[in-house]
Amino acid sequence: MTAPDTAEWPQTLLGDALTRIAQEVDACFDTLLPVPGDARDRLYQAMRYAAIGGGKRLRPLLVTAVAGMFGVDRHVAVRVGSAIEAIHVYSLIHDDLPCMDNDAMRHGKPTLHLAFDEATAVLAGDSLHALAFDILSDQALIGDPGVRIDLVRNLALASGAAGMAGGQMMDMVAETTAFDLATVSRLQALKTGALLGAAVEMGAILGRLPAEGRATLRAYARDIGLAFQIIDDLLDAEGDEAAAGKALRKDAVAGKQTFVSLLGADRARAQAHLLVDQAVQLLGSHGEEADLLRAIARFIIARDR
Repeated sequence: MTAPDTAEWPQTLLGDALTRIAQEVDACFDTLLPVPGDARDRLYQAMRYAAIGGGKRLRPLLVTAVAGMFGVDRHVAVRVGSAIEAIHVYSLIHDDLPCMDNDAMRHGKPTLHLAFDEATAVLAGDSLHALAFDILSDQALIGDPGVRIDLVRNLALASGAAGMAGGQMMDMVAETTAFDLATVSRLQALKTGALLGAAVEMGAILGRLPAEGRATLRAYARDIGLAFQIIDDLLDAEGDEAAAGKALRKDAVAGKQTFVSLLGADRARAQAHLLVDQAVQLLGSHGEEADLLRAIARFIIARDR
């Protein structure tokens, strides 16, 4: 079946999905993070401050979109998506710290270490990291131990030195080392693409799709992950801080090589469009059940934050 041009789809397709997943993830964190009424209250309040409200919830959306293609229970998919979001939120908390990017704003409000304090921010990030694996290892949520192990392993690999954290290290090295395009692409494949890829992969794991059958979805995730980062670089160079809800122009100030600095804005934007077109084409063997994945790909290059 040939996929329709997403420009012709009703805007409510993606808009409703984004609204729904944001509400579901917020409700999930609200349930998982009750303030205990003891000496740990400040830690839980900090975790809630960072995790509830704000953000695009793109990673949970990808999990539920892929899992939905295979008829996975929505509650289970949202919980698994929230596990990935917990990792993403922890990474933002730590990334904003003075020892890393030293940012003052995130999602239009003061960063966690400013709203609370640095030590609490470190502990909140650590606790959200642990929460992710607590969710995935819950036998009451996912009865099949093989599925649980696959989910835990995929998120662990995507989060650590072979994934997001490794990309963050490369990003810090980039402040003092000139990277070529291949190295910048590798950096972003780890820092940004790894968790996006994990979201797609984990949706497929929930759907019991065998590893050998996930190649197309992995390629889709790779393409949208790279396009996402190119647009991030463009937004950092050209975007509006009020819309972004965070400081921009940081890469240029730090002297980092980015897709924009290496390719120029026009070529970088063209490359992002090419990658998204390619991602949509990869879904050609799927019918309407993949419409949301197509819409997500288009959203990545249309966003303003």
